[in-house]
Amino acid sequence: MDMESAKLLGAGIAVLGVIGSGIGIGSIFAAFISAVGRNPEAREHVFTMTMLGFALVEALALFALIIALLLLFVF
Repeated sequence: MDMESAKLLGAGIAVLGVIGSGIGIGSIFAAFISAVGRNPEAREHVFTMTMLGFALVEALALFALIIALLLLFVF
């Protein structure tokens, strides 16, 4: 395997982390909707924790994308 095909393969594998991030974001918001449906008065507190979880999961997706772009264009 030459270096160019290894770079492309590595970038493709790095982008697979975005799939897990999408699943995580979906489960975070599903839990948020369920929690607010059960107790609407706790929306403000639950929303704060939901946004914190969303930001952390989205950061992981951005890290995976940055690694893929580094593999493609830098190395």
